[in-house]
Amino acid sequence: MKTISSVVEQYIKKKPFLQSALAQGIINLTSLSRIVKPEIEEALGKDVRNGAIVMALKRLSDDMEFRATHKIVKVLKNIGEITVRSSLTDYTFLVSDTILVQQAKLLEEINQNQDVFFTSSRGVNELNIVVSNTVDQTVERLFNAEKQTQKAENLSSITVKLPAENVSVPGIYYFIFQRLAWEGIVLYEVISTTNEFTILVNDEQVDVAFKTIKDLKTL
Repeated sequence: MKTISSVVEQYIKKKPFLQSALAQGIINLTSLSRIVKPEIEEALGKDVRNGAIVMALKRLSDDMEFRATHKIVKVLKNIGEITVRSSLTDYTFLVSDTILVQQAKLLEEINQNQDVFFTSSRGVNELNIVVSNTVDQTVERLFNAEKQTQKAENLSSITVKLPAENVSVPGIYYFIFQRLAWEGIVLYEVISTTNEFTILVNDEQVDVAFKTIKDLKTL
């Protein structure tokens, strides 16, 4: 049997930004109840008082604040080293039968230079390479026969070390990327390992992005 509480919860869960705002207590529940009332009444098939919706929202927001925010904030307070690298170039190539051979040659050439930044990821159809711009000519020489679909310059990377428990707490990445989105940060790439992730942003936005991530430790 449907109840006001269950229908309100399902409505909120379908709207991630609204769910987060409720958990932070920054929404006027009375105003929100008036907005959602028609959909709640339609789902229940009967008239519903605004006060009943407000009470359901209040219980839900209190519960969400504990369940969603408490565990996430605990993890974010233990964020480790945050490393920033600048002057990077982002290349995207179509996957081919020869592209991994060229990538191996690139690694061989830059392996002895510890100052060179390199990271790569491969999808179904594309291969992405991010390198220090000092080796741009090397990349373009080795991958000359490959199909390049994109090249972005003047980028910076921010690499974040996460505590090991990040893999068992849902919502960690959503929480981080939500705040970056609120600051208008454009993410060129997101590359991750088990306990570490790297974002690639425009040089002009790196300071704001770094501060946004660093401030998560003081939530």
